[in-house]
Amino acid sequence: MQISVVIPLLDEEESLPELYQWITQVMHENNFSYEIIFIDDGSTDNSWQKIEEFSNKDKAVKAIRFRKNYGKSQALHAGFKIVKGDVVITMDADLQDNPEEIPELYKLIVEDDYDLISGWKKKRYDSYWSKNLPSKLFNSAARITSGLKLHDFNCGLKAYKNEVVKSIDVYGEMHRYIPLLAKNAGFTKIDEKVVQHQARKYGSTKFGMERFTHGFLDLITIWFLSKFGRRPMHLFGAWGVVMFFIGFISAAWIGVSKLYKMTKGEPNMLIALNPWFYISLTVMILGTLLFLAGFLGELILRTQRNSVRYRIDQTINSIEKINQAPTSSTPI
Repeated sequence: MQISVVIPLLDEEESLPELYQWITQVMHENNFSYEIIFIDDGSTDNSWQKIEEFSNKDKAVKAIRFRKNYGKSQALHAGFKIVKGDVVITMDADLQDNPEEIPELYKLIVEDDYDLISGWKKKRYDSYWSKNLPSKLFNSAARITSGLKLHDFNCGLKAYKNEVVKSIDVYGEMHRYIPLLAKNAGFTKIDEKVVQHQARKYGSTKFGMERFTHGFLDLITIWFLSKFGRRPMHLFGAWGVVMFFIGFISAAWIGVSKLYKMTKGEPNMLIALNPWFYISLTVMILGTLLFLAGFLGELILRTQRNSVRYRIDQTINSIEKINQAPTSSTPI
């Protein structure tokens, strides 16, 4: 199979028929062998009924339905587990991503041998103050932190080699940072392509302004995990030892200084009245706690257990058993 199209969605019943027709038209015009995988992330409208209608007449349509809304990252994770295409295309269900981009994205992966191509919505039809400006600031911070020269990390339209999506673990709200997850997994041929952005035709966005706050916090998390996720002792342990050493030397200096003054008969204050003694003691305690944090982090890495991240209610044409309790570790 050449292409798998993975579409996470939430309450998009109005846009689904048009999106489905558009994708199948592009696939047939280019003679692609394909599958379309819809991930219904707990929709409360008739989205699932629409998907069932598609599947009744088209065996290329597969679908997963979550029992409740778990988020886009979990939806992508579930879709990635069952894809079979050599090239995996992800796109949103709101018709803001153009299926006409699929052939060119496929060519970049297959012919130019890229591992991942991320869409870049260079010209956007969103509100400048509520979406465009915060998005530019967010992407600038992501570029600086990750080292990837991409203009639009959060674009839903992306293309991947199959081995990329099988090697990364999209968890939490890390769908914004899939290129960075791929880079941390060892895939270095990552680039971007300018894609057409279309104004939302039906309904309203499912993401509020809080997504930017969450995005920056997730960026800090993934940066930390990429640097120290497999060796927390290197950060916490190192700083703990340094702080404990500084505190210990300071406390020792206070004690030696008092003894020296006592032997010389010079005036001196009680150690318990010296504020620097308590500062040194606090630094030693903080150093010990940091060291213990690093030690506990190492123990957790070695004793982590599987955890249920989402529960699937129904599937369509999904032959493979989907593991609902993936490991909580991340390939970074």
